[in-house]
Amino acid sequence: MQNISKEDYLSAIYKHRETDGTIKANQIAENLYVSNAAVTDMLKKLAKDGYVDYKRYQGIKLTINGEEYAKNMVRRHRIWEVFLHQIVGIPWDKVHEEAHNLEHSASDELINRMEEMLDFPAFDPHGDPIPSKEGVLPEQKKSKPLSLLKANEKGKVSRVNDYDNNFLNYISKIGVELGKEIQVKEILEFDHSMLVAINEKEINISNTLAANIFVEGKND
Repeated sequence: MQNISKEDYLSAIYKHRETDGTIKANQIAENLYVSNAAVTDMLKKLAKDGYVDYKRYQGIKLTINGEEYAKNMVRRHRIWEVFLHQIVGIPWDKVHEEAHNLEHSASDELINRMEEMLDFPAFDPHGDPIPSKEGVLPEQKKSKPLSLLKANEKGKVSRVNDYDNNFLNYISKIGVELGKEIQVKEILEFDHSMLVAINEKEINISNTLAANIFVEGKND
């Protein structure tokens, strides 16, 4: 069984907050594939160590120390993803796991040198922002889930969730990639699935899938 460290928990809280605000314990369990009991135990430890503000049945927030720690781990992870994708040639549906295996062992000096070699990338292969070594985030355009677009609206893909390799593999097969334009042709009322046009090809996608693809709306 994979050993889930405090770094993994703090990173999960940080990443969820980037798009959805406050995260709850059951959402951490789903993201990290661990039990609710394991999450509760770890959150108590993190709260005791001053990394999170946590009260049972309420949302979880990072403290200033927790924010700094998590941001550094996210930075390391995303720089590894860019390196593995651009230099090694690993597909975007496989870099997340590989980066996770490497992020904990690399020194800060190595991460900084990789960042310089990559010409200081602002975003990782999935469109997530990369904090600088000073903790500053790059400027980002406003985006929203594809699932919030209405019929006949268009959006350019700016980010995709990277928790599930199968999801990334599937959307690659149907032509979804960063910068690609997607047009919503029709929304089915009974399940809110969508008929969308990608590369002039129409395809049906579920509401769940659409909720994990973020676009810069052209009709905002």
